[in-house]
Amino acid sequence: MSTPEDPVRFAAQRALDTYSGQPGNLLPILHAVQHELGCIPDEAVPVLSQALQLSRAEIHGVISFYPHFRTQAPAGVVLEMCRAESCQAMGAQSLIDHARQKLGCDFHENSADGKVTLEPVYCLGLCAQSPAVMVNGKPHARMTPAKLDRLLAEQGA
Repeated sequence: MSTPEDPVRFAAQRALDTYSGQPGNLLPILHAVQHELGCIPDEAVPVLSQALQLSRAEIHGVISFYPHFRTQAPAGVVLEMCRAESCQAMGAQSLIDHARQKLGCDFHENSADGKVTLEPVYCLGLCAQSPAVMVNGKPHARMTPAKLDRLLAEQGA
């Protein structure tokens, strides 16, 4: 087994050991690696590829398909913006455009100052209070650009 001096290989091997022999174990392994490291670094892909006898392209395809997986560590503030129909009907796109401009990044990226990670989410269950966002796991409804600016300022972002 790898040593903690190589944290990516160590996390990948621990996930592989935990889920070895389980059918369809790629998703639980990826979740475990991301949980431990905050993301799935590119260096983990060859380790997983060899152990699971899958191509690097297959593993990368799964990582890139699911919006929950990230390949870079998140910032201290994770801003998830709802993209579901109700939020879209209530102005989410202009709110998203505002956030992109303010943060200087797009979805699945960290802000220009490295303080915020912008992520899409496809329903927060606050449809009657659209548009909605979530900041570090806490939902916020009836969001406006001004409210979003205040919310991010409160987070130190």
